[in-house]
Amino acid sequence: MPYVHVELFEGRTVEQKAIIAKEITESISKHAGAPTSAIHVIFNDLPEGMLYQGGEMKKKK
Repeated sequence: MPYVHVELFEGRTVEQKAIIAKEITESISKHAGAPTSAIHVIFNDLPEGMLYQGGEMKKKK
């Protein structure tokens, strides 16, 4: 039972997340052979100031 964690800056709608989750689920099922009912997609919305790369804060675009 695969668990896929997706971390994005805040601001995506429920509809956008549903599309992303569906496409991730279909891809994992196709390439890993897992049944879609066993695949879990978990979203973590990051507020600005919570993601740093190379010591520099990443900003929403």
